[in-house]
Amino acid sequence: MQKTKLIVAVLGALSAMPVLAADAPAPAFTPSANVAIVSNYLYRGISQTGAKPALQGGFDLAHASGAYAGVWGSSISWISDAGTGVTNAGTEFDTYLGYKGEAAGLGYDVGVLRYNYPGTYGANLSADTNEVYGAITYSIVTAKYSYSTSDLFGVADSKGSTYAELNASYTIPDTAYSLGAHYGTQKIANSSTYDYSDYKLSVSADFSGYVVGLAYSSTNADEALWTVGSNNLGKSATVLSLSRAM
Repeated sequence: MQKTKLIVAVLGALSAMPVLAADAPAPAFTPSANVAIVSNYLYRGISQTGAKPALQGGFDLAHASGAYAGVWGSSISWISDAGTGVTNAGTEFDTYLGYKGEAAGLGYDVGVLRYNYPGTYGANLSADTNEVYGAITYSIVTAKYSYSTSDLFGVADSKGSTYAELNASYTIPDTAYSLGAHYGTQKIANSSTYDYSDYKLSVSADFSGYVVGLAYSSTNADEALWTVGSNNLGKSATVLSLSRAM
């Protein structure tokens, strides 16, 4: 009899274990990381690497409340390529803080972002830039607006520059493929001759967490203003990428 009671007690305890695990609270913080290599680093349609490859990576920390923070970096060459005499400026290092949530069937995302470009600038204006941003998502479409609270990427007296964009992303059901589309307009405060628009079409495939992407991008940026040496940084480009999120 005692043996039977013991077996019943053990079986009862084992059957209760999944319930206890399911009741465990979700972690308050969720970390994630990403790494990528791209054949050409385009930012808002403009090459940051003189049409050469770049290595990129980042780390994010999200809170269950919707708050998040992160860092992201990439190799670049546009500052030294410009021939301004700035040295050691071969890296972009971004830091950001924001909040995501949903209301009335819409997703929203607001935050602050700082673009850091370590280097020896001397008398040159630093390329470091501060922006605030807000985005609204409905279904597969996201509208985003960014506003610079400092001079924009070293352009003198350009505080208040804006970038408005529309993005769409669609994952084909029961496949590893996703399609993307983008259109954006950059407005440079007090330097409207540098204003331009850009667009991009992309396709990607997820192979067990390794994502291969192919994108075509183009701008209407004035070639005379955006050419460094013999390289038009705003010209149409096709970009191949390989990324991994962890």
